[in-house]
Amino acid sequence: MKIATRLQLSFMMFLNFFVWGIWFVTMGTYLSKSLHASDVQNGLAYGTQSLGAIIAPFVIGLIADKFFSAQKILGILHLLGGALMYYISLKSDFSSFYPAILTYMILYMPTLALVNAISFKQMNNPEKEFSFIRVWGTIGWIIAGFLIGWLELEQNGTLVTTFKISAAVSIVLGLFSFTLPDTPPQNSGKKISFGEIIGLDALKLLKDKNFLIFFLSSLLICIPLAFYYQETNLFLNEIKMKEAATKMSMGQISELIFMFLMPLLFLKLGVKKMLLAGMIAWLIRYLFFAYGNVESGISLLYLGIILHGICYDFFFVTGQIYTDEKAGPAIRSSAQGMITLATYGVGMLIGFWFAGLMTAQFKTPDGHIWKTIWLIPAGISAIMVVFFGIFFKDTKKITV
Repeated sequence: MKIATRLQLSFMMFLNFFVWGIWFVTMGTYLSKSLHASDVQNGLAYGTQSLGAIIAPFVIGLIADKFFSAQKILGILHLLGGALMYYISLKSDFSSFYPAILTYMILYMPTLALVNAISFKQMNNPEKEFSFIRVWGTIGWIIAGFLIGWLELEQNGTLVTTFKISAAVSIVLGLFSFTLPDTPPQNSGKKISFGEIIGLDALKLLKDKNFLIFFLSSLLICIPLAFYYQETNLFLNEIKMKEAATKMSMGQISELIFMFLMPLLFLKLGVKKMLLAGMIAWLIRYLFFAYGNVESGISLLYLGIILHGICYDFFFVTGQIYTDEKAGPAIRSSAQGMITLATYGVGMLIGFWFAGLMTAQFKTPDGHIWKTIWLIPAGISAIMVVFFGIFFKDTKKITV
């Protein structure tokens, strides 16, 4: 790959995740403090990510794969998204905010697959080259968190600025997208069935007991996972942690570190231990949050954030590799689509709703009873650890 192309793809990946990370982490705090939204409404707002993830395969399968070049669709989606994001920044109540953010996420979520498709098209050896491009997406998310802290948007109560920044950067990325290498439709003239789009042909994998246990565990672990994405920033701000969004970026830094350690860890631990370690990390994280505070227990809060590398990489990255290995070339794309739909779509949609409902049950005039709230996802994680540990029997090691 040419250096110029590598730089283009890296910049694309950086901006694509920056425009999401700059507002998504702090949205719960913004809705609660500025729009006076309820905890249940926060859950609805975060659930738009899952609804977007459910709809995204249809955008890619029915439009990008058949009719138009991926970089052009990416550009159009970000130009529309930028305009919509600015419109969102003008909303002053949840009733008008929600339909706008739902529309935005329906536009945004397909871009995650589009930037991958554009990148893969330019690579001779994706297994070795893609991680060095994808890492810039994580860096974009990290820089977004540091920018929020540097501008003191949480302390000043001006988190609405995050939506305006996202709008501006999205417009830049939209225009930049038209300069990216051409990625023509892969299935032009070929009929794509509904079943192929949502991964129905991969359902036969569920006949394998171990894969079925993995599939169910992946879906159900997303319920406690949603608590982290939806409630952590609000939690940290309520307990008066300074520059909470910046501190949460330590989680993405941890994710980067463990991403590079993954090949070695695969050889040492194997699939089951990797997946189990990821689930145990979720349990430990929530216990740290339940018993941590900004005074004598601040180290527990930092450790809970830093555990993100194990929480995410060990379970989700391992799960993607495990799915790829079990599916084989014939149904690889369908299998990944099925897992994505089940986790980021159905699993997290349920999780965001449940997290909002549970958080609302423990609201007080001064904030929330956070210890009780965090013990709920800790308990669910513990159940999942036992379930997965007992019933998942595949101990095969996968080389990467």
